[in-house]
Amino acid sequence: MTDIDEQGRPEPPVAGDEVATLLGYLEFHRATLAWKCAGLDAAGLAATVGASTMTLGGLLKHLAYVEDHWFSRFLHDRDPVPPWDTVDWKADPDWDWHSAAKDSPEALRTLWEEAVDRSRRSVDEALAEGGGVDQLARSAWRDGRSPSLRWILTHMIEEYARHNGHADLLREAVDGATGE
Repeated sequence: MTDIDEQGRPEPPVAGDEVATLLGYLEFHRATLAWKCAGLDAAGLAATVGASTMTLGGLLKHLAYVEDHWFSRFLHDRDPVPPWDTVDWKADPDWDWHSAAKDSPEALRTLWEEAVDRSRRSVDEALAEGGGVDQLARSAWRDGRSPSLRWILTHMIEEYARHNGHADLLREAVDGATGE
């Protein structure tokens, strides 16, 4: 049974195996981002803090991209899906951040939720194939090394944890909502 905290986030297992612990922490951080972005309109998702151009909408789109990049492109060596398949990343390496301002809150949330769903299926598929978290991604880095599923999961936990800190500041600037 999964414990759910007061913000509706699943608590990571306190005595789970490696896979359950890694997935538990990733789900907790995904739920934290959803909590920080919940109920905001376009203005709320486009708000910035200080000199930064970072927005909650940009975070949603960036993390949707990162989900697809690591779990689909690297882990399974799949072709990019829309909208990533038509982006000229050389012309704008931060396209995911910049283009979010043109998207509706519903489109941003849907893009992120669908990417998370694909990622969950990709991890389930990889684990079902055997090899556990030691298995290597099917796509390699430029230097020829391939990260393990353990590395990808840990990297995604770090990615969400770092950006959830940004989300805390951005959400507080929008409407004063605070919390972890």
